[in-house]
This record gives sequence, C-alpha cells and structure tokens, in this order.
Amino acid sequence: MTEHSTTEHDQSAEQPSGISPAAEAYHRTFFPDSELLRRDDPDLARIIENFAFDEVPNEPGVNDLDDHTRYLAILATLLGSQSLTEFRGIVPAALIAGLTPVEIKEATYQAVAYLGIARVYPFIAALNDILRERGVELPLPSQATTTPETRREAGTQAQVDIFGDGMKDFYKSGPEDKRHVNRWLAANCFGDYYTRTGLDLKQREMITFCFLAAQGGCDPQLTSHARANMRIGNDRHFLIAVASQCLPYIGYPRTLNALRCIDAASQD
Repeated sequence: MTEHSTTEHDQSAEQPSGISPAAEAYHRTFFPDSELLRRDDPDLARIIENFAFDEVPNEPGVNDLDDHTRYLAILATLLGSQSLTEFRGIVPAALIAGLTPVEIKEATYQAVAYLGIARVYPFIAALNDILRERGVELPLPSQATTTPETRREAGTQAQVDIFGDGMKDFYKSGPEDKRHVNRWLAANCFGDYYTRTGLDLKQREMITFCFLAAQGGCDPQLTSHARANMRIGNDRHFLIAVASQCLPYIGYPRTLNALRCIDAASQD
C-alpha cells in the first residue's frame, strides 16, 4: 500500500479522480510524500485509499480508536504478517500519528517473543534506518526494569496481572520434559518484554493480539489473549475495532478468524 517514491507538491495538489475528499485528507496527513500506487495503478489506488483511508476509519461503531492506537495496532499487524515493505512505509505515518520512537521500538522488540528473532530482525534493521534518517539518536534509552535475577519473578507477576492468579505457579507446571518452556514463558516472554516501560500492559496485550491475528495458525493463543485483553480492560468492542482497522492490511480471512476468536473469548 505504500511506495517509497515521492511526488512534487504541485503535482499532488489536485485530488486524483475517484478518491473521496476524506481519503485524500487522510493521505495528505499521514502520507504527504507518497504516491501510494497512484502513478502506475490508479484504479487500485482509488479502491485502496477510499477503503483504508475513508470507509474503514470512518465506519460508525468501530471508528473510535485514536490515531495513536490505530497505528500502534497497524504496526503490530504488519510485524505479524511479515509485511516489511509496508512497515517501512507506515512507520513515518505512525510518527505523524504521535507514536514515539520508544513506543515503536517496544512494539518491535515484543514481536520477537511471538514471531521469533529470525522474522523480526529485518524489521529492527529497517526501523533503525528510518529513525536515523530522521535524526533520532540510537540506541534509545533503556526501558528494562528487570535483572537476570528478577526477570522470572517479575514475569510471573505480569502473567498474574494479565491472566489472573492461576498463573502464579505456571512456570513450574506441566510434564517435566516440557516444563522449561513454561519457565521460559514467564522469564523471557513476560519477564524480558512485558516488564519493560514504554508501553503499558493494555497496549502490550493489544499488540500481542495483533501479532497472533496477523500471522495466523495461532487460534488457541489468539483466543487466550483476546480473553486476557478483555480481563485488563481492552473489551470486546475495542478488540473488534482493532481487528476492523487492521483488516485492510491482512485481509478478510485472518480478520474473520480474529473476530471468531473474540467471540469465543467473550463466551467464557
């Protein structure tokens, strides 16, 4: 959806034929220097922009996400779907929407726990390039709050805060030959990532929902994290709005699957 070529301002002053005024205003706000397919694929540009830049963000009932939340969810969705080219194009829009470099970094770091470093490393490299181009000094200030000695206990507390008291001893549960994975979940997934500052628990659970929805094939985990989102205040309406706003980026099948998992979580 995002090309990395620019257009002179006098060439972009006129609204392209068939693109709604609302879509054009959105384009000029968040993608002021991008042609967005307009030059080579004007028919597709018209369809995409009218849908993703007008119909979706202005749909009654699911349009109450602020730009900051919408773009945090979209970035997580692009990470989950491995959409590196689009990620490069959306990061500048996310900065315009008010996300800080720390917030974008934290979302990208947390993706490692759900996607794996092999799939996230290209996004980290791309993000570093984008931030340097904008004069952001790297590395950013550390957001870590744990040490090797405290990470497991802090991670367990994060699990309890999100999922409930049943997680207190989860790290030492399960068959002995698989128990180490539950310990890693507490110490690494939650202790190393969720305990960091820069994003709060509600934001971290929302982006986890987006990682899982976008990559597909994770229905049990997606339902579990939909339930966890609701438990900490990201209610059913909010999750439906998040899934709806991300639909243009991951398509209908994975969005419909996410909505089904929200329904399943709501019935518990």
